[in-house]
Amino acid sequence: MLEIKDLVVNVGEKTILKNFNLTIEDNAIHCLMGPNGVGKSTICKTILKDPNYSIISGTITYNGEDITNLKTNEIANKGIMLIMQNPITIEGVTNAEMLRTALSEKTKEHIDIFKFNKELENICNKIDLPKSFIHRNINEGMSGGERKKNELLHLWMLKPNLVLIDEIDSGLDIDALKIVAKSLKEYQETYQASILIITHNPHILDILKPNYIHILKDQHIIQTGHEELLSDILTSGFNNLNKANSVGESDFNE
Repeated sequence: MLEIKDLVVNVGEKTILKNFNLTIEDNAIHCLMGPNGVGKSTICKTILKDPNYSIISGTITYNGEDITNLKTNEIANKGIMLIMQNPITIEGVTNAEMLRTALSEKTKEHIDIFKFNKELENICNKIDLPKSFIHRNINEGMSGGERKKNELLHLWMLKPNLVLIDEIDSGLDIDALKIVAKSLKEYQETYQASILIITHNPHILDILKPNYIHILKDQHIIQTGHEELLSDILTSGFNNLNKANSVGESDFNE
């Protein structure tokens, strides 16, 4: 589904990623981990074309199409969504207004208001979000946990094929974390979507059960493995990784 080749990304004059390579298959969950400040969030923002991040070289291909130079809305309309660590507040625009506009733009079809509202209400029940949030301004006056659930409301309505998740567990208590993680897993299984999640929280990974764990360090992915690699990280940290758990190229492409 997604193939990133030899990507070099700068913020200003500083190189954040160099020779970054990653392949994400259909219906797969990948987790990106690494020490703080190494550029994990950079890859998500780069894929969605945050203007603060400049692609110096390399390519990003999605379902066989080069999207390296597409605009953010063009990439989103192809079925890629980013759930941010700190979702922004948009005053004067309600969830319903934004979602109705986004769906109309994506499908180029008339939105049936009755079906639209009914689906919103059903999703609110699913993720334990008050129905009043449907007509609230996007993230305005919401707690950290409410913002993350609000992102899930957007996810279930927009139905992206590839979901990029940047530390969604940040600011969540244990109960909210379980709801969010189970909802993400249910979404992935329902729509056979692919997920790239950035997290340091093993509890969310216990529920999501990623197919691959990637370690980002020194501007690129230095190691790829399975749950054994996660166990090594939790035991010894990122500086004492067991190279024997690294997945070979042939294994990765199975």
